[in-house]
Amino acid sequence: MNDSLLNPLCECAREIGEAVKAHRGRGLSGDRATQYHLDVVADDVARRVLGGAGFRVVSEESGVSGEGEFTVVVDPIDGSTNCDRGVPFYATSLAVVRDDELVAALVMNQATGTVFEAEKGSGARRDGEPIAPSGQTQIAQAIVGSSGYPSRHLGWYQNRSLGAASLEICLVADGSLDVYGVAQHTGLNVWDYLAGLLIVREAGAFDADYHGDELVTTEDVLRHPVFAGSNELLAFMLNEGTI
Repeated sequence: MNDSLLNPLCECAREIGEAVKAHRGRGLSGDRATQYHLDVVADDVARRVLGGAGFRVVSEESGVSGEGEFTVVVDPIDGSTNCDRGVPFYATSLAVVRDDELVAALVMNQATGTVFEAEKGSGARRDGEPIAPSGQTQIAQAIVGSSGYPSRHLGWYQNRSLGAASLEICLVADGSLDVYGVAQHTGLNVWDYLAGLLIVREAGAFDADYHGDELVTTEDVLRHPVFAGSNELLAFMLNEGTI
């Protein structure tokens, strides 16, 4: 596979980044719970650019639109609260699926311009450079990220909860975090984790679902994934209980 799938993903992410600048700080849209004005603007761009490129689109903000051989699962702005409030950690997350197979993914940190990307079988990159996980095997030395507030401490060295799952998963892929998991009183939607999932796998990190559910799906469902920089840490997280 060549870069042809990544090009429209990058174009989409860059246009979203420009479009939301004028809408940061406007607050909630009022159309539905937790949706910000900037989410609406970002979704309009995503549907226009991706639909124009011939993709079927599954978006957090507007559901399913268009038709095509390839489906892009998109979170136009992951970390909307961070974006609206000025916390510099929010992203556009795009995952391409064909016949129930993840084939390409891109996550752009819209606050910094950093791009994580992967194509199936071709490795993962951050700003064009290959990335790899930390390889950390000991929980006592691990930096652990979480979605939702952890219900208990599993003995990690430090914990982070940064508010944008797609980016935090990519930080496992590049070794900045050793583990990222979802607190079990909550969950992640597919648009939150799917792009990061391919990036993690192509970087050589490890993943699983706490409930044993299939993670690659384009359905509007909750999953409970965990990602780790080593198989030992993944096994620990699965065997020692949930966060």
